[in-house]
Amino acid sequence: MALQFSSDGAEAIQRPLVATAMDNSPTPSGEIDEVYEIERTTAFIAQHRCNRVALQFPDELLGDSATVAAKLEEASGAKMYILGDTSYGSCCVDEVAAEHVGADAVLHYGRACLSPCSRLPVAYVFGCKPLNVKSCAAAFRELYPDPESRVVVLCDVAYHHSIGALASLLCQDYLHVSFSSLVLDGTPSSVGERDSQVTSDEMEVERFGRRFSIAGQLGLEAYSMFYIGGESPTLTNFLMTWNRCAFSTLNPRTGESRRETLNVNRALMRRFYLIERARDANVVGILVGTLGMTDYLSIIQHLRDRIRRAGKKSYTFVMGKLNTAKLANFLEVDIYVLVACPENSLLDSSDFYRPVVTPYEMDMACNTAREWTGQYVTDYRDLLPGAHSHVEFPTRDVTEGEVPDVSLITGALRSAHLSQTQTIEDPDCTLLAHRSETALAERGPAASFLDARSWKGLERRLGETPVSRAVEGRRGIAIAYEEEGLQLKRQ
Repeated sequence: MALQFSSDGAEAIQRPLVATAMDNSPTPSGEIDEVYEIERTTAFIAQHRCNRVALQFPDELLGDSATVAAKLEEASGAKMYILGDTSYGSCCVDEVAAEHVGADAVLHYGRACLSPCSRLPVAYVFGCKPLNVKSCAAAFRELYPDPESRVVVLCDVAYHHSIGALASLLCQDYLHVSFSSLVLDGTPSSVGERDSQVTSDEMEVERFGRRFSIAGQLGLEAYSMFYIGGESPTLTNFLMTWNRCAFSTLNPRTGESRRETLNVNRALMRRFYLIERARDANVVGILVGTLGMTDYLSIIQHLRDRIRRAGKKSYTFVMGKLNTAKLANFLEVDIYVLVACPENSLLDSSDFYRPVVTPYEMDMACNTAREWTGQYVTDYRDLLPGAHSHVEFPTRDVTEGEVPDVSLITGALRSAHLSQTQTIEDPDCTLLAHRSETALAERGPAASFLDARSWKGLERRLGETPVSRAVEGRRGIAIAYEEEGLQLKRQ
C-alpha cells in the first residue's frame, strides 16, 4: 500500500511500502513466558472462567502458537484453539472465527487496531519490542528544543510498555507534553503521574484506542504529534485523521528520527477524486470488511439508506480478504465502499478494476449537506446518528424535480440526490420486468447489465439442443491432451 507521508521534503505519497521477509523463527523457550505474558493471560482466563479460548496469531507469530497454546492449557486447564488465518485484517479481533469453536474469550497477539468488540472478552498481547528510552528522549529533545513545545506522544502498541519511562525523562523539562495511554475495555493504562491529573482547563481526546489530554482553549491543532514506531497502517491513519498537526516519528528499529512532511493537499485531493468517482457511480457495492467491530451493521444500513436516497443502487458483498480477482467478477458495480476498521479502510485500490472508497467518502458523495473541509474521518462510527461527524440528509419535496449536477471527471450532466426512490406507479420505473401475462418479476441493475452482455455464461437451452449419444471426451491436461500428442506423432 502507498503510505501518505514523506521524509525530508521528498514526495513519498506514491512510494510503495516494501514488504520484507518475515522472521518466522521461533522464540527461544526461555523467553516464551515473558514475551507472550503467560502469567497475565492465565489470570485473564481464570477471571472470566473460560473453558475454551481462541488464540489469534498473525502469520509472523504462528511459529510460537503451538508452544504458547500448550503452556496456557497446562497453566489454566482450559482448551485452546489457534486461529491461524483471520477472515479480514489481522489487526482486528476475529470474533466470528472464535465463535465457530464456541470460545468464551479471545487472546489477540501482535499488532492491533484496538477497534471495539462487543461479543467476547478480549485480552491483547502486543509483544514488548525493545526501545532505547534514552535515545528516544534525546531524539525528542533534538526535534523539539523549545521546552514550551506542545506535543502529543503516540506510539505503536508494541512500544507502549516504555512510555512511562520516557515520560519520567521528559516531564520535568516539558510541561506541555501529553503522553497517550491505551484504552482497553474502557480503562486507560497509566503512563505517568500526570496521566490521571486532568485539570479543568484540559480536555481529554480518545481516538483509535488512545487517550490523551490537551489544553481545551487551544484545541488539537495547536499541538504537534510525536509517533514512536515504523511505517504502518497505524501511522497512516494518524496522519490522515490529524492532517492539520505537524508530525515527527522515531523508528526504534533503525534509530532514525525525522519530521514527516505530509503533502496534505495531494493526499486529500486523491481522496476527493475518489469522491467524484462515487458521485458518478450508479451501482455501488458495499464490501463488508469486518464482522466483529461494533456497529458494523448500523453503518451498512446507514450506507444503504444514503445510497438509495441519492438515487443509486447498492449490493452487499461479504467475501473475506479482498483481491483483484474477486472484485473483477462484478463488472456491473461502478464503485465499492469498504466497511472496515480505521486502519484497513484506507485501501490502495490502484490495482483493482473499480475504485474502493471509505464510508466517509461515500457519505460525502451522496449527501449534499456535507461539505468538503479538508478534515478526514476514518472511523465509520463517527458518521452514525448522534456522532460528532454525522450530517443529516437534506429533505426535499419530490415535486421540485431533480437537482442538476456536472461531473468534474467526465463533464457530463448527472442527476443525483433524490429524496425518494421510484415506486411501482412510476411509468418510467425499470425495476419490474414483464415475465408473463400474470406475473411480474423484480429486476435490478445487475439483471439489466446481464441482458446487455453478449456472453452470459453457460445456458441450458432446454428443448433447443438435439439429443445425441454420449461420446468419449479428451484425456490429459488442457495444455497437452493425449489425442493431440498422437496427431503430432502421425504428422
